[in-house]
Amino acid sequence: MAPDEIIAAERHGDQTPVMTTTFTPPGPGRWELDRSHFTGGATPIAQWLMSAAMEAGMRRSMAEIGIPADCVQARFVHGFMYTRLRPLIAPDKPAAKLPPTAVIKLATRLHPEFRRRTRAALRTERDRPALAIARQWAAEMKPQLTASNRALQVDLGLGQLLLRRLEDATLAHHLSTLLDHLRETSELHFWLHAHDLGPIARYLHSSLAWGFGASEAVDALAGASPSTSAPAQALARIRAEIDAAGVTPRTLDDVRGASPHAAELLDDYLDRRAATLVSGYDVTDFTLGELPGALLRSITTAQAPVEPDASAIIAALRERVPPGDRARFDLELGDARAVMDMRDDNGPLTYAWPAGLLRLALLEAGRRLTARGQMIEADHALDFTPDEARNPFGAGAPGAAVMAARAARRAESARLQPPDALGAPEPQPPLGALPPILARGVAMVESALAHLGMSTSEAVAPMVGAGVGSSSYRGRVCRAETADEAFERLEPGDVLVVRATSPAFNAVLSIAGAVVTADGGALSHAAVLARELGIPAVVGARGALELTHGAIVDVDPVAGMVRLVEA
Repeated sequence: MAPDEIIAAERHGDQTPVMTTTFTPPGPGRWELDRSHFTGGATPIAQWLMSAAMEAGMRRSMAEIGIPADCVQARFVHGFMYTRLRPLIAPDKPAAKLPPTAVIKLATRLHPEFRRRTRAALRTERDRPALAIARQWAAEMKPQLTASNRALQVDLGLGQLLLRRLEDATLAHHLSTLLDHLRETSELHFWLHAHDLGPIARYLHSSLAWGFGASEAVDALAGASPSTSAPAQALARIRAEIDAAGVTPRTLDDVRGASPHAAELLDDYLDRRAATLVSGYDVTDFTLGELPGALLRSITTAQAPVEPDASAIIAALRERVPPGDRARFDLELGDARAVMDMRDDNGPLTYAWPAGLLRLALLEAGRRLTARGQMIEADHALDFTPDEARNPFGAGAPGAAVMAARAARRAESARLQPPDALGAPEPQPPLGALPPILARGVAMVESALAHLGMSTSEAVAPMVGAGVGSSSYRGRVCRAETADEAFERLEPGDVLVVRATSPAFNAVLSIAGAVVTADGGALSHAAVLARELGIPAVVGARGALELTHGAIVDVDPVAGMVRLVEA
């Protein structure tokens, strides 16, 4: 076994190892585990999308804004996602030892690519292009994505051709079109994220230098992302309509029957969200339309979130900034707030909706193959490779036994306990050796990755993380593995405990009293969601998943701590 290989054991509830697997670095350099999006057992299609689209989108944006790195790479080992910040020079031959600082300093000022990055970084600082991109997102990109996703939406019974009526060849063409569309929008997703993260990372980096904690600095962004709370607001409007009609619905048809306006509100909500992935980011995760009971429960328990007001937080932080830096504080915070809505609105349109459409089409292909005896379970079609999914009915398609073995192997891998990092640490050049504008860029990226929860960090204690909010909350734990499980189990006032959240949780979290996640940081989706909905939270508390369903806990966001009150 190579020195950088790691053996991981699969464990059941009794903690008895039942299998061992070797985790080998997926390439040169140091790779950090990222469970904020894929918790394990990722499908071939998800692995293809993340590996190709993340690299392409981030490479393009890093060159544009002047980050002295090639890109952020994503690779999967036994279905677990690992990322690496790929160096700009000799990325596939990481040095075991750095050359003298003087040599690095000279190289970063003479190398053509470093010179280009320096010029790009200076332009970014001067022109602040993210603001124009955020305006373009709202005025052009968002409407265009909505229209293109809706044009591919064929299985919602909204006057469009149903998937089950498509001929095999037409369904295969539809699958191929969806794959191409999703590959394109996924790259756009990562390109946009680098641009929206830039102003946020700059503000956070300055805030840390001013002595702010990451959580209190990011609290000043509350209220800047109305798209985050929009689903909860929409559900609350539907509930108000059925309450006014005096109806206690048992089905979604009952909701429609409450009044014409209730039917209109529900159909509008479903038009944008029924085909959207809600329980995660892989095609194995459910779309909202597949969970009618959970959606009904979300409607009947919906509460309109209180609109957050960060003005007092901002004023208090500003007083702590040295007087000479207050104009920079105003500028950087204003830029960060200006891109926040694009940041949270991006994922549902560029990824979750088209990925949900792909899931539905794959399941239809699987249903047909199962009916013909060519597949054992319809959902085994979710384990097609991208090339296989383009022609699932062709002579070269894998047989039923192959697809069943893939699904079983993926389920086994998901139960492994993966290492936090793979590969030998890569020595980092001292920031002082870089041109000052590039040094700031590197420091900003490192800070952002850490507070997104995308880089490995040592937990201070098992139940400690980044806090969101200013008051503690005591409540009953609702332990959920997925969003659909949270939909089913969460009672009003519960403390939702999950590994991480996706945009799907926007609809259900408004009824929670507090939220605790095992993964993530102050910039993660869970933190943004809790801030926008006004819910106390502790994110990135590594031991949170050991809490049992029904336990009573105190969630203290000020201390960033979760305390067990009663098991």
